[in-house]
Amino acid sequence: MDNTEMMMLEQAVIDKVKEVYDPEIPVNIYDLGMVYEISIAENKTVSIKMTLTSPNCPMAEEIPGMVRDAVLAVEGITEVIIDLTFDPPWDPSMMSPVAKLELGML
Repeated sequence: MDNTEMMMLEQAVIDKVKEVYDPEIPVNIYDLGMVYEISIAENKTVSIKMTLTSPNCPMAEEIPGMVRDAVLAVEGITEVIIDLTFDPPWDPSMMSPVAKLELGML
């Protein structure tokens, strides 16, 4: 896979991740800053390091599965590995300007 293909695949993965919302917050998890890292191997396995807004999030069991299902919908992706971490803990400073604007924080 060349650089252009990898960049297009990465953007397709990001676009799918942006379709996943924390049900309590009307902003997607990518713009909320809950996705720390996305990496794609040559065999098109996607590894995502992410967090939740709180370790006590009532959707802690569902959101990683929602991310996995969304990314598996990208053509060519063979596997999705979710690494759920709370280090560093999420805080509002991790949100994109778009998310802050949508939530009235700018």
